[in-house]
Amino acid sequence: MKTAVRPVMFAAAVGIAALTGGALVAPADSALGRIGSAIGLGASPAEAALPLGAVGGGTIAPMLEQVTPAVVNISVLSQAPQAENPLLRDPFFRRFFNLPDQMPQSKPQVSAGSGVIIDARNGYVVTNNHVVENAQEIAVTLKDRRRLRAKLIGRDAATDIALLQIKADGLAALSIGDSDRTKVGDFVVAIGNPFGLGQTVTSGIVSAMGRSGLKIEGYEDFIQTDASINPGNSGGALVNFQGELIGINTAIIGPAGGSVGIGFAVPVSIVRSVVEQLREYGEVRRGRLGVAIQDLTPDLAESMSLKGDEGALIAKIERGSPADSGGLRSGDVVIAVDGRPVRSATDFRNRIGLLRVGTPVQLTVMREGGQKSVTVRTQR
Repeated sequence: MKTAVRPVMFAAAVGIAALTGGALVAPADSALGRIGSAIGLGASPAEAALPLGAVGGGTIAPMLEQVTPAVVNISVLSQAPQAENPLLRDPFFRRFFNLPDQMPQSKPQVSAGSGVIIDARNGYVVTNNHVVENAQEIAVTLKDRRRLRAKLIGRDAATDIALLQIKADGLAALSIGDSDRTKVGDFVVAIGNPFGLGQTVTSGIVSAMGRSGLKIEGYEDFIQTDASINPGNSGGALVNFQGELIGINTAIIGPAGGSVGIGFAVPVSIVRSVVEQLREYGEVRRGRLGVAIQDLTPDLAESMSLKGDEGALIAKIERGSPADSGGLRSGDVVIAVDGRPVRSATDFRNRIGLLRVGTPVQLTVMREGGQKSVTVRTQR
């Protein structure tokens, strides 16, 4: 049986009226959007993990009472894509088969996702890019059932993050945590709108950090969790037990779109960097250094007399690039960016790719058996 990495947005072809009221109901095997690389995995039910304190009468209800008002349901109205035969564009072909000059328009489609209010005063809501991609209208439903029209401020396909804005009084926002301090085994809660049912809470643990290579987005550094995530959870909150936002739920591995306990969230460290630029520019203006990099394998590390295999090896430097003028060399191994350790080439690419144009960055590199600090300014 094949399983696939899928964005967790719930879609159903319905009438326009569904955006203004009524429940969304569709088969559990509805189309879930883009599909990434297939991964072989036997299907089995996902089991929620609970903290020891929740056994025997413990509860996280007080924390959830504070957190859940900041998580919203999102309904998006768009036009369902239609497969088009090139022959239909030929007026002679249409005339020969007595077809109308104008082809019927595609049916409207409503998809359901989730979002997180991160700024109550300005009404900013974070969600996934794939939730609002090609949207004609976006509606946000708060926990108190108020339904609001949302404005798209900007979106970034490479990180699958989008920023919306709503206008309302009495909004609640989630406090932002530190995903860099999150560890495997930490208890977490996923909050969202699975299958369009309405706000739902599931619990689990952090299963892994720094997941990449899933071919979902351009910049991958996912938090993996076994908290049950299903279609419709896209854009929802992954929260620690202190009530802090640590990730935006984005994708799952599942044989038929359902949860088998392997879900992925964009860490809030990436979300924060993207949102800052979306608020300012409406887009992400990424800087570049002009280097080709690769992972530092154990064999390479041994040949270079390096301890460990963490870091990013600079394989090639573009002439006249910021890296060239900043003093980097081919064969340098980047082990830290602004003092934070670099795990791999993907980690290094993510760090640099999330910096805005013109940002100076301090790189710690291993060169000829010693450490050297190099400051380079990113360019467009």
